[in-house]
Amino acid sequence: MAAALLLTAGCGAHTLPAIHSEAERLQVARRMLDEHEWSQANELLKTYVDTDAGSADVDQAIYLLGLSYLKMKEWASAQVEFERLLRDYPESDSSGSASFRLGEALFGQSRGPDFDQEFTLKALQQWESYRQSYPGHWLQPEAARRIAETRSRLAQKLLNTGKLYLKLKLGEPARVYFQRVLDEYGDAPQAGEATIGLALAEAILGKKQRAVERLKEIETQFQGQPIAARAAKERARLKE
Repeated sequence: MAAALLLTAGCGAHTLPAIHSEAERLQVARRMLDEHEWSQANELLKTYVDTDAGSADVDQAIYLLGLSYLKMKEWASAQVEFERLLRDYPESDSSGSASFRLGEALFGQSRGPDFDQEFTLKALQQWESYRQSYPGHWLQPEAARRIAETRSRLAQKLLNTGKLYLKLKLGEPARVYFQRVLDEYGDAPQAGEATIGLALAEAILGKKQRAVERLKEIETQFQGQPIAARAAKERARLKE
């Protein structure tokens, strides 16, 4: 059914052509996405999904709808659409991209390392699931980068907690959190700093010789790097 659509968006308003079919609606929505007209595309796609649920292209429309929400930073709405696609159309050609984008929608709902990391962890798990389920997919390199990013944030959360306990001279809980950084995120950039923290926690617990040895190991492992200089400084302080 023909329906002339006029969508406005402030100074960037677009007057869309008359839509003569649902296939044309989807085509125009794609063009709007290419032109970064996210809200216009979103409205077209919502209508398409609602009115043409039996179409062979509905899975693509759901993916694009999720993508439009993602571009608008409406993270929770994007999550709903990508989960819908993966649940209802697991064999879709768009399922690999939807699996990756779901991780983006979850990460968008996360907060900085000083806050609860529920959504960061969910994003990490989603990207790891994507990498296992869609080997060879074109977004695999980006997923590897995002996994490293989320692991670093989770490591920083643990590191910050360890530092807090260290500042309070509570050696055992500090030791536990620094050890968790090494056990769970040993490949993250925070590993060197966590090792120093672990040594200082051991010193508080009366294991001064072990702390000195651990700091010497850091100096050797990271020779020439700032973390090694810091370890040497802490070792000298412990030997005073």
